[in-house]
Order: sequence, then C-alpha cells, then structure tokens
Amino acid sequence: MDKNSLQTEIASYIGKLLRDNFGKGPSSVYVSLKKPFISIHLRDFLAPMERVLVSQQETMKVEETRDLLMQELIPDIKATLKVGTGMEVKELYYDWSLQNRSGILVGILDNEEDNDNKLENYPEKEAVHHEILLISRQAEKSPESLDSCFLNDRTLLVKRTGILVRIEKELIRTGFEEHLKLTKRQLEKRLLHGSDFEEILQRNVVDIFVDWDFKLDKSYIIFILQPNNK
Repeated sequence: MDKNSLQTEIASYIGKLLRDNFGKGPSSVYVSLKKPFISIHLRDFLAPMERVLVSQQETMKVEETRDLLMQELIPDIKATLKVGTGMEVKELYYDWSLQNRSGILVGILDNEEDNDNKLENYPEKEAVHHEILLISRQAEKSPESLDSCFLNDRTLLVKRTGILVRIEKELIRTGFEEHLKLTKRQLEKRLLHGSDFEEILQRNVVDIFVDWDFKLDKSYIIFILQPNNK
C-alpha cells in the first residue's frame, strides 16, 4: 500500500472510531506519516454535550472524560493499525484544543529513534530549543534530552525526556497522575502560547498540543502552524 493510500485508510478508521465512541466525529482527519512518527490532526471535533461544558468553563471535566475514554481506545487503535497497515505503534500520545475544536494523536511506530540518532535539522531548530528550555525550566526543569523536527510543512514536533521533578514523581506514585497531567497541560500550554515561537518561526501558531508518558518520563509538544505561503 502506498503512503497516500495508507494515510487515507488511517484517517477513515480514526474518524469512524471517534464518531462511534464520542457520538460525533471530526469533520476532517489529516494523517502525516514520517517514520518513526505518525501524526493525526483532528478538526471540528467537539460533541454537543462537550460544547455546553466548554461554554460553562468546564474544560477540565471534558478533558478528564476524554482521557478515560482514550485509555480504553488506545489498545484497539494499536491493534487495528498493526493488523490493517502492518505498523506497530509502541507509544501513543494525544491532546485536545477544546476552544479550537481540534485534537492531535501522535504515534511512535517502532522502538523510536536511538538517543544518538538526532532528528533532522531545520533553520530555526536552535532557537526553538532555546525557547523550549526556558519554558521547561519555568514549568518543571530542563529536560535531560531535547530534539525536534517538522513532520510536514505545518506540524512541528518537539520531544523531551527526563523532565519530571521529584514531587511530580511522588504524585504519580500516590495515584494523582490524572490530576497532574491536566494541571501540567494548562500550565505548559499557557507558557507555550505566551512565548516567542511565532517570531522565531515567522509563522502564526494555530494550535499547541502537549502530552506525557509519565512512566517513560517523556513528553511531546506539537505545534500546528499556518500554511507557509512562500
């Protein structure tokens, strides 16, 4: 199966899966495959009941409910992609921008890149990393490793490892993982949206998504940018 057909099949599957389980699917699903990463960008994805909660400033309730449902769906997503496409997803990350009615899923397709195998360069990489380090220090601590790459013209992926501080590890150990994740999302996204990435990239930032795997002490940040008109 060629790359375009593969991306179309994955988009169709994810759209139907979300529609069946959330009561409303996204109006569009854009899949980008750049090994070892696959990104799935969702647009216009907000169920009627969720829309009511968001309008009442109850976004945390929506995110908590979605997290519970996604934990049930992730094994099915991994199994279906393996059977249907032959791709084995080792890790799956996700986040939502409820105000923009959008979302992202990011899969790591194999054992992921080795630590010594850097992601490909782009002109603003050093400046982006400098800004990410500043934000990470404000939110938790400097990551032990940091790398980034463009998955396509509009999607910038940033990978961080080794960012959890001791109090966060203790909260996870004592059963407060969900509350920690929701709180960290709010804090980091507020810092990211207030940063200089638009100036650095010379592009408008449409969406920012963040997720963690606390067991692996790993995090991914995804920037969705306006199309480059050059």
